[in-house]
Amino acid sequence: MNKNAKIYVAGHRGMVGSAVVRALETEGYTNLVTRTRGELDLTSQAAVRDFYSSEKPEIALIAAARVGGIHANNTYPAEFMFENLAIAQNTIDEAYRGGVGRVLFLGSTCIYPKLAEQPIKEESLLTGSLEPTNEAYAIAKIAGLKLCQFYRRQYGLTYHSAMPTNLYGPGDNYHPENSHVLPALIRRFHEAKENGAPEVIIWGTGEPLREFLHADDAASGILHLLKLESPPDWVNLGCGADISIADLARLVQLATGYEGKLSFDTSKPDGTPRKLTDISRIRETGWSPKIPIEEGVALAYQSFLQEKASGALRE
Repeated sequence: MNKNAKIYVAGHRGMVGSAVVRALETEGYTNLVTRTRGELDLTSQAAVRDFYSSEKPEIALIAAARVGGIHANNTYPAEFMFENLAIAQNTIDEAYRGGVGRVLFLGSTCIYPKLAEQPIKEESLLTGSLEPTNEAYAIAKIAGLKLCQFYRRQYGLTYHSAMPTNLYGPGDNYHPENSHVLPALIRRFHEAKENGAPEVIIWGTGEPLREFLHADDAASGILHLLKLESPPDWVNLGCGADISIADLARLVQLATGYEGKLSFDTSKPDGTPRKLTDISRIRETGWSPKIPIEEGVALAYQSFLQEKASGALRE
């Protein structure tokens, strides 16, 4: 990838987009184009068309999306589906019409069937029913992935996708209701420590297994894919290992220094027993993650403290 290439990063203020911008700048890519949501409405076809026409980027990385945890996805499915479909359609189709030679679209591993064989291979896409609580988001992401695949097949363009697993790190969302499990745990343990709470209660048994990838590792994988001359149509972007919710909570407890009791409310549902991606396909191209979960959780808590102190915490 040419160091002078003009690269558009959609969603540069989000956790993944900001990590990608940091990684690009660290490697000497300086010709980056970004727009805030207020400056460019990606759900507006006309606005996106005008943007591509005036800026003429050579590469577009689509990391913009409306995102949230189970509560948000389950409460606002119409908005999640409409906005993410519009973002995918506009950023990909108008890139093609504006002469953008390469597009990398970011989805999510929630695109795979709820009961997919573990670890989840890319080939399991569309082989079963989706998890109902995030079906709207998943369908929109599948549409974007398939749009890239079909534009590549029909027009010979290098339009491809990556499906990140659960991401965490700098710039994460710590909303008390709409955040994902790891930032929610970080906030909960931090506040319990601050308030001197005697106990932190985790929903469920703590036995479900989940996979987590630090945002900086995700950015590394994304840059790697952009440098490949002929990348796969889509790849899983994960760490290839999982951890129980109970062990994750203990890591967060250790990182935050909370000394109270950790309990599990077994009357609450556990959800899917396991969700792990098979990352053989991207490993075969020469990439692998570098940040173990133990180190990553400690780094994430330090980022949380810094963002909270500076007033930049997303919540």
